[in-house]
Amino acid sequence: MIRVLLAEDQAMLRGALAALLNLETDIEVVGTAADGEAAWRALQQMPVDLLVTDIEMPGLSGLELAQRVQRHGLPLRVVIVTTFARPGFLRRALEAGVSGYLLKDAPVEQLADALRQVHRGGRAIDPQLASEAWGERDPLSDRERRVLRLAGEGMSAGEIAEQLGLSSGTVRNYLSECIGKLGVANRIEAYRLARQKGWL
Repeated sequence: MIRVLLAEDQAMLRGALAALLNLETDIEVVGTAADGEAAWRALQQMPVDLLVTDIEMPGLSGLELAQRVQRHGLPLRVVIVTTFARPGFLRRALEAGVSGYLLKDAPVEQLADALRQVHRGGRAIDPQLASEAWGERDPLSDRERRVLRLAGEGMSAGEIAEQLGLSSGTVRNYLSECIGKLGVANRIEAYRLARQKGWL
């Protein structure tokens, strides 16, 4: 039996995915989580073979969750199921050790087959995205990405500094670096461009 933890912030989709996967004779959804932090806590409490996660969730994104799983060497594999067909996301996911990257509009049979393939030690990556993923390199560091994401959510430099344990000057330096690297006029444009490319 393949034990799956499902992390998805949209309640209806989370319930539907769990119900559909539980119809498979060899797959059991042993838990669900509405955000990355809840998923991380659940992973500490139950044996799981596969973590199936969305990318954009409150608190801890699916990519950050995958990085945490990789950093702590948890004995499970991560599959991302997302609406975002952005090569930048796929590239970052692969760097975080993700074994599967599928789009939400794929049929559920395809998802179930992909989960079996990943559980056997293989990879399951959307083929069109895979060919595009290595086109344009993400210029942002992890810290710049985090600062820019919070700025794009409307936080001031002072609020970002407090949340990340940095000085306001350091936050402003990170934002200036982002603006310079992306060749835009301000932090809002930097945020928009980075999101469009799948770098946030």
